[in-house]
Amino acid sequence: MKKPISSSHDRESRRRFLQGSSLAAISLPVTLFASQDNSPAMPSAFAPLKPLGSRVKPITNDEFRARIARAQQLMAEASPKFEALFVAPGTSLYYFSGIRWWPSERLLALLIPRTGDPILICAGFEEGRLREQLRFPAEVRVWQEDESPTKLAAQALSDRGIRTGRIGVDETAYFTFFDHMRAAAPSLEFASGDPITIGCRAVKSAHELELMRLSSEATCDVFRAVFASLREGMTQSEVSQLVEAGYSKMGLRGDALVLFGASAALPHGSIKPQSLKEGDVVLIDGGCKLEGYDSDITRTAVFGKPTGKMRKVYDIVRGAQGAALDAARAGKLSGAVDDAARAVITAGGFGPDYKFFTHRLGHGIGLDGHEHPYLVRGSKTVLAPGMTFSNEPGIYIPGEFGIRCEDDMVIMADGPAQILSPSFQNSLEKPFA
Repeated sequence: MKKPISSSHDRESRRRFLQGSSLAAISLPVTLFASQDNSPAMPSAFAPLKPLGSRVKPITNDEFRARIARAQQLMAEASPKFEALFVAPGTSLYYFSGIRWWPSERLLALLIPRTGDPILICAGFEEGRLREQLRFPAEVRVWQEDESPTKLAAQALSDRGIRTGRIGVDETAYFTFFDHMRAAAPSLEFASGDPITIGCRAVKSAHELELMRLSSEATCDVFRAVFASLREGMTQSEVSQLVEAGYSKMGLRGDALVLFGASAALPHGSIKPQSLKEGDVVLIDGGCKLEGYDSDITRTAVFGKPTGKMRKVYDIVRGAQGAALDAARAGKLSGAVDDAARAVITAGGFGPDYKFFTHRLGHGIGLDGHEHPYLVRGSKTVLAPGMTFSNEPGIYIPGEFGIRCEDDMVIMADGPAQILSPSFQNSLEKPFA
């Protein structure tokens, strides 16, 4: 359930905001579990955690070129056609070019025309850094500090013969860039670039899926070690730091939202500090990135012995997760997957509608923690093989506890979706087999 995290913000998520009043820097887990001589010491459950090493295969230059070609194909197939796609810094810039760039008031733009090589618009003093990241042939045009980058972009399109027609704009482009671009090129029509960007990014390649599987596996490995290391009196922020330290031991960067007891009834948590005590529900929701690709997994356990009500709620939630997995099939509508999970929770006595299952079932996931399309009531995206989503039903009882089970899943060519994590949650007592 974690909120979207762009490459530029590098996991500055709602989780981090909510815990900001008590969450210290990533280096603090070392001091939390330090030995007497101040050398780093982690709980014994963290000993098996190792870097993934050669198992992680970077996206190749040929893959980036193929993505450009696919975008151009979709522009040609659209009705009416798109003449070009305008992409500013963000995950779509990385998706199409491999370029990682911090968004700022200085425009760096990728222009993908329907035919021909891409064009990059860049501040003059940044040209060297940009060229270091180029993965394929592209025209680079630079602007100086007293010049207009959008006028330069409009001129570049005009020089390619693009003076009329539709230009798709990536949804994350700053409004000011779009506004100045349409002023610089009034004869062009500017429209949402979603049919191109979502059309490309929603369906993952085999390589992308492998990266997401590895990211999910790493998340489960870290969470397993964390759950095994819980001790009475620990704070939510201390457990969050332990999660980060586990990722760090694997050479990764990741984080988690950690909720105890009644705070778990708030899906995105509370700013109130909590200390772990016997009988508390413990909900850990988070993930990490591999080559930019996200995981998003939630495991919920009980520190001690679950009550009968907790067991009942858990069984309903896991049943809803299974029903959603079975409903998530190629050719079905995305909204039907939410319907399937919500029906199980309502039949279990925790309906109707959003009364206790207070959020949509899931979100698309890939380079963004939350991306199109979404699994929400009424959504009419036709599911296609290779689409990836979180599957995260939950029941949240105010003042008592909340239970969420979350795994990422991929739509298959035939049959139900498959999860990307190694396995579903095992039980409230042992969330991992």
